[in-house]
Amino acid sequence: MQFSDFICSEAVIAELKATDRDGVIAELVQALAKAGELENARPADITRAVVERESNGSTGMGKGVALPHVKHKLVKRVVAGVGLKSEGIDFAALDKQPVYSVILLLSPSDDPDEHLQAMEKVFKHMQQEKFRKFLRQCSTAKEVLDLLQEADQDPELR
Repeated sequence: MQFSDFICSEAVIAELKATDRDGVIAELVQALAKAGELENARPADITRAVVERESNGSTGMGKGVALPHVKHKLVKRVVAGVGLKSEGIDFAALDKQPVYSVILLLSPSDDPDEHLQAMEKVFKHMQQEKFRKFLRQCSTAKEVLDLLQEADQDPELR
């Protein structure tokens, strides 16, 4: 699976406006809705499901990264939005440090394999310091998308 298979280019936000975890989740869900990725699902319902999932355990992986995610019956395909926050936000990350890069992943509840493949792709890259550094340095949505495209093609970023 490639980033291009599930990252919604219209839901890449180079500088999130929200200043807290729940606001960031809502902002990314709203971006996916605006891009037409949620079909019949109400953004408020999806946001609530992701926030509820967060209450079961933070998806702040540490090292400035969070991967909020949820499997939901109204989501029709695996899709993700990306948001960056230059000053960082409290995401209750494992290392107790601020989060600067957020990838929100939504998946259908009836397709766990696709969900796991997308999660694996994100985790694999987010574990690499070089990739995290480049992502955090992006200042436009185009730069983020270019980096993700490069990661799909360049073994050095895999």
